[in-house]
Amino acid sequence: MSMICNRSRLSSSLIKRLKYEIAVITDHRSFTTSEGHRPAIVKKRSIDILHDPWFNKGTAFSMTERDRLDLRGLLPPNVMTIEQQIERFMADLRRLETETKDGPSDPNALAKWRILNRLHDRNETMYYKVLIANIEEYAPIVYTPTVGLVCQNYCGLYRRPRGMYFSSADRGEMMSMVYNWPAEQVDMIVVTDGSRILGLGDLGIQGIGIAIGKLDLYVAAAGINPQRVLPVMIDVGTNNEKLFKNPLYLGLQEYRLDGEDYLAVIDEFMEAVFTRWPNVIVQFEDFQTKWAFNLLQRYRHIYRMFNDDVQGTAGVAVAGLLGAVRAQGRPMIDFPKQKIVVAGAGRCTCFFFSLTWSRFL
Repeated sequence: MSMICNRSRLSSSLIKRLKYEIAVITDHRSFTTSEGHRPAIVKKRSIDILHDPWFNKGTAFSMTERDRLDLRGLLPPNVMTIEQQIERFMADLRRLETETKDGPSDPNALAKWRILNRLHDRNETMYYKVLIANIEEYAPIVYTPTVGLVCQNYCGLYRRPRGMYFSSADRGEMMSMVYNWPAEQVDMIVVTDGSRILGLGDLGIQGIGIAIGKLDLYVAAAGINPQRVLPVMIDVGTNNEKLFKNPLYLGLQEYRLDGEDYLAVIDEFMEAVFTRWPNVIVQFEDFQTKWAFNLLQRYRHIYRMFNDDVQGTAGVAVAGLLGAVRAQGRPMIDFPKQKIVVAGAGRCTCFFFSLTWSRFL
């Protein structure tokens, strides 16, 4: 019976994809513009482009682009370079980052995040140029430690959607849902269930902020195409009583799924994303400890996935220890002879010992 259901979901999703591709082929209103120094096919015109952060360049559109994309008259007449736009934005940022506080409880870092997020909403090209040029200053704003504060207040900060949301209420629909994402190719997905965000515990659907922030760093620091990344939130409920009582909470106000019901949701999600994007890499981020190890073992030999909190952090720790051996002028063969003392017994520590024991000892 489950096989029949899976085939039914797959068939409906393929039909939906076929309809989408036919619509693309039959749409003759395609124009070429310049995005990130590479040509890009734009299938929108006029005001729709200015409302699309993927393609909007604001006053940086040349007069030729304005004519071809029906933008003439919708922008101020002076064509500005991206450098001039950034200079104007940075001047406003320096002036506004302290003036946009929503009262004394709104820290300066959160005010900076608000301003950057508004830029992200309207012009991704400029947003990432600002982030790349000022990565040391703004990495702590778009990611830790500020992203923790953002996640705690995400329902109040939410203005427009970014990424995708899958929930336990979507069971049986995920195979078709993935085709709602506009990008035909996705290289990297960062997914969380919000169960253990940083050291803040269960933040439910508000944990989407951690996936968004991590991918911003991947784009700015690793050069991944921002149109090929996808932050994902899997909402299976929350055990946070404060969120139950919050009328503005955007997620499911029900207790978290557990056991086989939980695994069924994650299984369906993984099957769906790898059906549409077979070469995507999925990073699991900030899952509670019992599921972090369980899901890693469940999927690591089937899908292109990893758990950053477990494997990434442990890998960096091992690299540090190997560097310490090298700094002593000793050969790597002496690594097993080292005395290693670790304070704490969290999931990273457990995987660190597992990694070092299996590989070196």
